[in-house]
Amino acid sequence: MRQRTLGNKAPVLRALAGALLSAGLLTVPLAAQSQALRPEVGKPLQQAGELLKANKAKEALAKVREAENVPNRTPQENLMLDRMRGAAAIRAGDNPTAIKSFESAFASGKLAQAEQAQIAQQLAFAYSAAKEWGKTKEWAQKAQQLGGNNPQLTQLLAYVSSQSGDYAAIAKDAAAAIAAAEAAGRKPEETDLLRLADAQQRTGNPAGQAATLEKLLANYPKKEYWSIFLGRLQAKPGFSGRLTLDLYRLRLATGNLTTAEDYVEMAQLALQERQAAEAKKILDQGFKAGVLGKGEQAERQKRLLALAEQRVASAPEDLKAAEAEGLTDKDGNALVRTGLAYTGLGQYDKGIALIQQGIAKGGLRNPADANLHLGLAYLRAGNKAGAAQAFRKVSGTDGAADLARLWQRV
Repeated sequence: MRQRTLGNKAPVLRALAGALLSAGLLTVPLAAQSQALRPEVGKPLQQAGELLKANKAKEALAKVREAENVPNRTPQENLMLDRMRGAAAIRAGDNPTAIKSFESAFASGKLAQAEQAQIAQQLAFAYSAAKEWGKTKEWAQKAQQLGGNNPQLTQLLAYVSSQSGDYAAIAKDAAAAIAAAEAAGRKPEETDLLRLADAQQRTGNPAGQAATLEKLLANYPKKEYWSIFLGRLQAKPGFSGRLTLDLYRLRLATGNLTTAEDYVEMAQLALQERQAAEAKKILDQGFKAGVLGKGEQAERQKRLLALAEQRVASAPEDLKAAEAEGLTDKDGNALVRTGLAYTGLGQYDKGIALIQQGIAKGGLRNPADANLHLGLAYLRAGNKAGAAQAFRKVSGTDGAADLARLWQRV
């Protein structure tokens, strides 16, 4: 007789279980949930579940109320009723009802730990919708303590911290998430890196933020992140003005050379450094992109291009003379500059050899710059291993080492 009674209940219980599963509110076996659930309670709850699956949350709540009218309900019936009411209410946007129902279910003492975690999570989101941040944090932390590992919980806690202005807590939480991802051999989540960078800025940690932004570049090398980082680098205390052209080179390589003024200034700096072929390429790119050649400065820009073309035409003879002079110099400065110019013409092997001769000769005004430009020459030649070796030799605190490290991210 007992088996027949349970068999009659089975379709109702299966439907009810399906609705609760879809809401993330049922994990234990159905038999454990089915004790003492009478048809007069189970049937309207089944109908509520079907309505909930059809995204008819308000109608589902009406069916739940039918089950509430059944007298002398058992504790198990009350638990199932609370859970269904909570699931329907939260979808209907009725947060007070959802909160009351889920808290009643949680307090029943009849939930397994995994189910407690799910209910706690639902309560955290219900309280967040009501903008009760203290309760949101309490239930989100409780869900995690009970084993809830939904990434949305972490994001919710971060959001709650931001609402309270607790950026130290955000930084701690984001740093822990990043460290856990790295320890597991995964790249950190982009949102965690952004949260940490923002929190570090708000808590006055520029060194930490710089390290986080560089990690963001390493994992998500987007144009906008390059723009932020390179802008910060130029404003960094101690950054040398002599590296402006090298900074422009990185901006160009990362798609962050965008204005006519940028193209013109970079080309002029290249011409001053006797890098005629590079200057022409910069200007050609600016004209091709439609940034140059229009407006009040169009004629000036065209004259600058004509000058660059003239310098490129005479470059073979000019560089030959510069090479001969550099070989007789006491120091290697001219050889380094001339070698880089040769790579601009596409003569990579010759250019790299001359830069290496200049470094070996010594007497350099800025040895870090020479290795930085040797790395750039190797990159132009498509030799990333050689470039990395040269970049690793760049040291100092004036920005050259930062640029060398960043080139390896491009």
